[in-house]
Amino acid sequence: MWRNWIAPILYPNVGWIAMFAAIGLTAVGIAAIDYTSPGYASQQLKFVPLALIVMAACAAPSHRRLIELSYPAMILILICLVILLIPGMPRSFVPLRNGARRWFDLQVITVQPSELAKIAYVLTLAVYLRFRDNYRSFLGLLLPLMGTFIPMGLILKEPDLGTALIFMPVFFAMMIAAGAKLRHVFAIITIGLVLMPAMYPLLQPHQKARIVAMVSEVRGETRHRAGIGYQGYKAQTLVGAGQVTGHSEAHAHNLVKYNRLPERHNDMIFAVICTRWGALGGLLTLGLYVALIAGGLLSAALNKEPFARLIAVGITTVIFTQMFVNIGMTIGVLPITGLTLPFVSYGRASLLTSFMMIGLLLSVSARRRMIFSHRYFEYDRPQHDPVQRNPVGANR
Repeated sequence: MWRNWIAPILYPNVGWIAMFAAIGLTAVGIAAIDYTSPGYASQQLKFVPLALIVMAACAAPSHRRLIELSYPAMILILICLVILLIPGMPRSFVPLRNGARRWFDLQVITVQPSELAKIAYVLTLAVYLRFRDNYRSFLGLLLPLMGTFIPMGLILKEPDLGTALIFMPVFFAMMIAAGAKLRHVFAIITIGLVLMPAMYPLLQPHQKARIVAMVSEVRGETRHRAGIGYQGYKAQTLVGAGQVTGHSEAHAHNLVKYNRLPERHNDMIFAVICTRWGALGGLLTLGLYVALIAGGLLSAALNKEPFARLIAVGITTVIFTQMFVNIGMTIGVLPITGLTLPFVSYGRASLLTSFMMIGLLLSVSARRRMIFSHRYFEYDRPQHDPVQRNPVGANR
């Protein structure tokens, strides 16, 4: 059995592009963290072997085994998200960090249910879409859309605006991949954009302040640089300080240290990369993400199985959205949301979750079953092919 599981992923496939890109990004991240916080870098490095083991464990079994597990996993994670929000939970179990309750402290490792919620959501939506065609109508899109708001709302209450923002792009990407009509998708996006100002009062005060600070900085105003806009201003300063080729190790370390960039090993790691290696380092990082995304989309394009294709599209969109938001807030075109840079930012639980997604991509890309073409349904050859069920009768 183990030989049947492992053999497919050992054969070269397009998923390897995403895997090697992810390993390259992890190496870049550890090198960048080491310039500012060597202790964090050593902790991250120790978790890389475990992350690779988790990736292999997710890649080895067929992705079809997840069909029956997706809904129970989503329910379990929603329960965990609710538990985080229950008043009076022990701080030793649900720590409060920067005013947010996002983690379970298991002593050995800190678990962030919202990280796992991204994967569970992709799997659940893929299971829902693979057998249905009602999403081809406008009203048919509303049920999965309402379901998307459930994990989004719970994560917003933590509060974690950055992670909550990931769900909508994933929803639209998977809907388009499943065959939803573009005019319906664009209609929902238009409605969302129109209603967006009405959502502003629902944001937390510090989230509103960050949006105001970003707009102020874009206008060239300096009044928020000493307060809520300090982190964004320092990040942009260090990105520009790197120029084209960056600085020596000692000079880059001093620039980051004396500019007092908050969360330099975590949310703002891209600013550290640009300080040390300049625009060339930033472009190298972006190039690795382009390779990873290309590997994910090729895995989807080459797989004829609807469930597998939707998994690949969903996971690729998660990684792309998170990368886009993190780099956007670092260079000042998006408000700061506290979203990490996948594979690059420090975070052991985040690293494990990211490599779980790569493992699922490997499982999809390694098992491209040839099935009969059909718009919505999957076919199981041994069950539906009369030649396989009755080869003697088929030869008559």
